Amino acid sequence: MPLQWCLFWYAVSLPVVAYGVYKMNNLIKERPDTFPLLAVSGAFIFVLSSLKMPSVTGSCSHPTGTGMGAILFGPSITSVLSIIVLTFQALFLAHGGITTLGANTFSMGIAGPIVGYLIFKGAMKGGTNMYIAVFLAALLADWGTYIVTSFQLALAFPATSGGILASFEAFLLVFAITQVPLAILEGAVTMLMFKYFVQLRSDALVKLNVASPEVISKLKEASV
Repeated sequence: MPLQWCLFWYAVSLPVVAYGVYKMNNLIKERPDTFPLLAVSGAFIFVLSSLKMPSVTGSCSHPTGTGMGAILFGPSITSVLSIIVLTFQALFLAHGGITTLGANTFSMGIAGPIVGYLIFKGAMKGGTNMYIAVFLAALLADWGTYIVTSFQLALAFPATSGGILASFEAFLLVFAITQVPLAILEGAVTMLMFKYFVQLRSDALVKLNVASPEVISKLKEASV
């Protein structure tokens, strides 16, 4: 990626990450019992985003795993978890890179989680079953990430014929081949994780305002 775009995405991403660090510190101080869920969310991002398949222009396709963190803790804290994972992968696993860390953090750690968070909150307000809301949030957080990634690549590598729009369409089409089924799988896995949380950590879901006690009670009754 050209240097000017590397610097631009760093400049956009770092303030969000800094705010996420502030919010995470406050959360740990106020609710230390949520730390295990933070760790699980970070590990979930690491495991899913490590399942990479080569794609275009040095990029790759993979699940993101950020939907879970976005639902539990919001986009800003998820950006912190994401940049930690992306930095580790860049330094030790040869996945991504330091120059593109800002761009990767923005697409996977900020844009995708914002989409997932808004979808989940909107679905819950509309009375959607929580598991369906989780599935949709994880699915669309993944797709949102790759739509933004395609746009980032289009800005950096505009087509000689058709410019940025043509390049965006081309990148999006290539990513869609692998990302559509990967996102569906990610949504299903995330939904299963939340079924586990409902059974064993429903108190945390209530404290984090993920679901009301009434919703949790209905979900437990339905699983009996």
